Amino acid sequence: MAEPVTVRTPKRSLGKTILQYKYFYLMVLPILIWYALFSYAPMYGVTLAFKTFHYGKGILGSPWVGLENFQTLLTDPEFRRAFWNTVIISLMKLLIHFPMPIILAIVLYEFSKTKIRRFFQTILTFPHFISWVVLAGIVINILSKDGIYNQIIMLFGGNPSSPLVDEGAFRPVLYITHVWREIGWDSIIYLAALSGINPELFEAAEVDGANRFRRLLNIAWPGLKSTVAVLLILQVGQLLTQGSSFDQIFNLYSSPVYSVADTIDTYIYRTSFTVGGDFGYMTAVGMVKSVISLALLWAANTFAKKMGEEGLY
Repeated sequence: MAEPVTVRTPKRSLGKTILQYKYFYLMVLPILIWYALFSYAPMYGVTLAFKTFHYGKGILGSPWVGLENFQTLLTDPEFRRAFWNTVIISLMKLLIHFPMPIILAIVLYEFSKTKIRRFFQTILTFPHFISWVVLAGIVINILSKDGIYNQIIMLFGGNPSSPLVDEGAFRPVLYITHVWREIGWDSIIYLAALSGINPELFEAAEVDGANRFRRLLNIAWPGLKSTVAVLLILQVGQLLTQGSSFDQIFNLYSSPVYSVADTIDTYIYRTSFTVGGDFGYMTAVGMVKSVISLALLWAANTFAKKMGEEGLY
């Protein structure tokens, strides 16, 4: 019996491969340049975490202090408060907001008429394109002492109060406004995943007598599961950054609610540019946040793999 003949494809050099797919590389080039300029080039500034910054000497000429900034960080009560505020706000946003776009996508997908689906999707997606500066102005006008919220309360004989200066009510305001702004936008990718499922599967299940819940559980959810896993990993990795949402909190909070609303990002900004803190110490704070975010990303990716998903890497 003759042995099978193995056909070997000649290896191409990297230069020839790039030349062959030059237009694809040209399309990727602006993204690579952006990351090189704004993500990798500034990383030399991380050395400030181990220095005391002097304006006259610059970053490279400032004296080294070793781990002194990190030791100060561990004993700083304001940093500990900001850290736990960040964790609590980010986790609550993740728990409250993350399932909602999935549910919304399923509800919108159930609409048989495309025009109705597009109408509701447009209405719910629109707030995402409004900056937090504008949205915060709207929220402040509604919840201020002279706003609609207090006018309704006084109409029923209540005492006027603003949730924006109430420590017990400020965080729920953050959660509600975050869902209002992002739920429509975040549901788009889930709608795309649902649209990629063969509709004949739903029709066949309906013919076999499967009710709507069974169709969602056995057809829609398996089609969504991998997308949900990837987005969950990304959101967990960005938990301390996007979860705490600097733009939202910075435009809504004030000194009466610092104890429950001051996050790591707002603490860095307020201490560096308002109070006038040490840039070396603030860099150490940002570095700790980045290391924790990297650990969260790794943990979420490992957990997803153990659950049978592919993960990000």
